[in-house]
Amino acid sequence: MRILGIDPGLRISGYGMVALRPGQIDPSLVEAGIIKLNTKNTLPQRLGQLHEELSALIKELKPDQLVVEKLYSHYKHPQTAILMGHARGVILLCAQQIDIPVIDLPATEVKKSITGYGHASKQQMQLAVQTQFNLPEPPQPPDVADAIGIALTHARRIAVQQLG
Repeated sequence: MRILGIDPGLRISGYGMVALRPGQIDPSLVEAGIIKLNTKNTLPQRLGQLHEELSALIKELKPDQLVVEKLYSHYKHPQTAILMGHARGVILLCAQQIDIPVIDLPATEVKKSITGYGHASKQQMQLAVQTQFNLPEPPQPPDVADAIGIALTHARRIAVQQLG
């Protein structure tokens, strides 16, 4: 099973693809990177760019499932959540257009799964992902580590369900 994790953003969206074979507990890392949006463009233009580039990525990588971080809003920054909702909506649309199941995971669950602490820092996530996949250096930028962590958390969920 190929699982594509997405860390949504309006400047940078991270992605990470892991593969999980039947009977395997820890998935392998297939690919990871970013979709960098042109911040000089208007919001609608950036959303169009995200749609175009993510659609192409999904067609290239052929994931079986897409996992995306749940939208979280802090009462001090509701505008941020509204803006992030636009990017998340585009991501969901891309998956729906080619009928890929979408799974939502809270950031705190992903962080706890990867680092052992639900409020881990970006750097802690990067170091934990580096360690767990035996990478020569931490994934850069942090959005990539977050996306890999999202995919890894869901893959491990699947592995545990298959064992039980």
